[in-house]
Amino acid sequence: MRQILTPFIALAIAGAASAAVPAPRVAAQSFEQLAKPLPLPYSQTAPAMAAVDKARAKAKASGKLLLIDLGGNWCLDCRILAGTMELPEVETWLRKHYELVSVDVGRFDKNLDVPARYGFTKRLEGVPALLVVDPKSDKLINTGKTTALSDARSMNPQGLADYLAQFAR
Repeated sequence: MRQILTPFIALAIAGAASAAVPAPRVAAQSFEQLAKPLPLPYSQTAPAMAAVDKARAKAKASGKLLLIDLGGNWCLDCRILAGTMELPEVETWLRKHYELVSVDVGRFDKNLDVPARYGFTKRLEGVPALLVVDPKSDKLINTGKTTALSDARSMNPQGLADYLAQFAR
C-alpha cells in the first residue's frame, strides 16, 4: 500500500508547489488607450420619429424599403447586429435595397411611438427588432418576424442577408 500512496502524495505535493508559483503578470489595457471610444449604434438623443419620417421619405423617393432597427446600446445582440450591418459587404447590399434607420428604445421605455405606428400596441417581444416597411403605404411587411434576428450573436453575415433578402425588391 505504501507504494501506491507514494506516487499520489508526490503528485499532490507537486501540484501544490506549482499552484504557489505566481502567474506571470499581464499589463491591463484600459479603454482610455483606444484611439476612440467604441461606437454605440443607437443615439439616445435623436428625435426618433423625425428620423424615421426622413428615412421613409428617402426610401419612397429611391424605391427602396424602409428598415427600422429597434434596439438599445445595453443589448449585446443589438450591437452585434448593428456591427454586422456595417460590414462592407453587408452594408453595400443593404444600402442597395433598404433605407436604414436605428431607433433607441432604451429598456423598452423610449420611442415606443415608433413601433406603435406599425401595430405594436403591447410591449415589444424583444430586441433587436427589425421592421421592414413599405414606404409608400407605411405598412409593416415582416409581420410576425420582427424579432427573427434577436439572437444575432449566433448568426453570420450571410444569415442576416438571407433574412433581409426575402423582403427585398
